[in-house]
Amino acid sequence: MPERETPPGATDDVDAVTRAVLTASRLLVAVSARSLAEVEERVTLPQFRMLVVLSTRGATKLVALADLLQVAPSTAMRMVDRLIAAGLADRKANPDNRRETLLQLTEEGRRTVADVTARRRAEIAAIVERLTPTQRLALIEALAAFNEAGGEPLAPVLDAAEPHPLGWAVDVPVARDA
Repeated sequence: MPERETPPGATDDVDAVTRAVLTASRLLVAVSARSLAEVEERVTLPQFRMLVVLSTRGATKLVALADLLQVAPSTAMRMVDRLIAAGLADRKANPDNRRETLLQLTEEGRRTVADVTARRRAEIAAIVERLTPTQRLALIEALAAFNEAGGEPLAPVLDAAEPHPLGWAVDVPVARDA
């Protein structure tokens, strides 16, 4: 494997880059927490993740939902029960197999995902607006490379038909211990 040349003025300090990413991660977690503030009495962050998965996947079986969230089915069931009690999700019989139950968002659940996502997007846009055009381009390039290295797909454009509000990859296979 050929050695990559470090361009002039670039840093090859993995620790410095790691610290910068951790700092950015802290900022993004704070933005996420603030975007959930208006619904935090009804929805926890893990429950919101479940809402987002249901938003992007549509009606889903409990076992598949648990697998996508990397939680035990019993944990997913408790989360679903709470979301149903809050009026954000409901169950329906699978039309292809009446013995199976599918979980789906209610209209209120869809509205909750859209509202939280809009608040998050607005706050991130306000931060990005403070950057110069050159900094924005550098950030796009750096984050694209970072996301690619981590196997995360690009978030959709604002008016895309299929939103992926939090940007985690729900279809990436998860390594399991045998």
